[in-house]
Amino acid sequence: MTNKACDRTRRHLLKGLAATSLLGPLGLSQALAVTNKRLYIDGLSFLPNNLTDIRASKLDAYLCDISAIETIEQTDGTINYKRTFDACMASIKKANNIVNANPSILMPGGNGQDIAQAVEQARTAVYFQIQGADCIEADSDGNSWSHLDQFHQQGLRVLQLTHHYGNRFAGGALDNDGHKSLNKPLMGLGHKLIAALNQRNMLIDVSHSSPQTALDTVKASTSPIIQSHGAARSIVNNARCSPDEVIRAIGDSGGVFGVFMMSFWLTNNPVPTIEDYIKQLSKVAHIGGVDCAAIANDYPLRGQENLLALSNNNAEGIKEYLLWWHSLAAKNVLGFDHEPTHAVIPELNTIDRMSRIDDALAKARYKSTDRDRFLGKNWQRVLKKVLV
Repeated sequence: MTNKACDRTRRHLLKGLAATSLLGPLGLSQALAVTNKRLYIDGLSFLPNNLTDIRASKLDAYLCDISAIETIEQTDGTINYKRTFDACMASIKKANNIVNANPSILMPGGNGQDIAQAVEQARTAVYFQIQGADCIEADSDGNSWSHLDQFHQQGLRVLQLTHHYGNRFAGGALDNDGHKSLNKPLMGLGHKLIAALNQRNMLIDVSHSSPQTALDTVKASTSPIIQSHGAARSIVNNARCSPDEVIRAIGDSGGVFGVFMMSFWLTNNPVPTIEDYIKQLSKVAHIGGVDCAAIANDYPLRGQENLLALSNNNAEGIKEYLLWWHSLAAKNVLGFDHEPTHAVIPELNTIDRMSRIDDALAKARYKSTDRDRFLGKNWQRVLKKVLV
């Protein structure tokens, strides 16, 4: 049975069971096993404007970025985006309203056990995430974490330390001294933030962090850490991609590394293909272990919208990135001297990407148990471990 046929069978069965209320949770679990539907979890996307996208994505759960930003011009003229407390608090409350108003489709992800419940009820669990700890306005001594507590009460379960550039907690991937990318460590206040996140059983995300910050975070944390979305620097030598030692450390922590869909950080080939994506997954699994590699999107569920409007014409779509790319090249940030020619892998810039990755992994002769890990069970494991 194909993945699409399995999914249709699963949905049909669940709707029938829900309508007749013939089976309890155990019966539902057994019924799901019969349909052979693989667990699909995505490491990063967003709440769509059209909630029919949730069903179409086939996702059982995903990390849902609810960040709200202010545009900040750096002293060197480049642009960064700061997540502020007020903006992110308004955003997470809005997201909660959407989730709570649509209980037949969505459910709030509070702990790792919620994924099993979402599967049984044919819903999608969303685990709220913010990309950057700038929104946590702790005092300089790290003794008060009232903002972190307020976010946690609103359902925040994953916090990314930085976004591109460093802050008072951690070093960023694109920090620069005009000659080369800096490798800033986790700051003193960052160590206190890690302890506060561990105490609250929140998942720590080192996406966009400097390599040294990521390594320091692994050492500082008593729980597994993740990189929700990234790629391997050994394939694309760019500051936004992670060195082998970071991927290995994340795997050793029991954490997960999600490979995202931004093709200019996946391959230097002029025409990106789904095989390039599988090569990245394979690299992460080889370095960090098969329990480390996972899927991430970092675009809306449907895909990169401007590229979709251009029928995935990368030659046109890449133009929206070039001004930003050239500004970083001018600062000599690692890898930005190589001008990209694409932004998406056309086969994956679709709402049906999970099934396509599943099929591509099968074509690459990955056994079913490894496909289970990559497509969902690795994410499920770390969420169950940390979010208790």
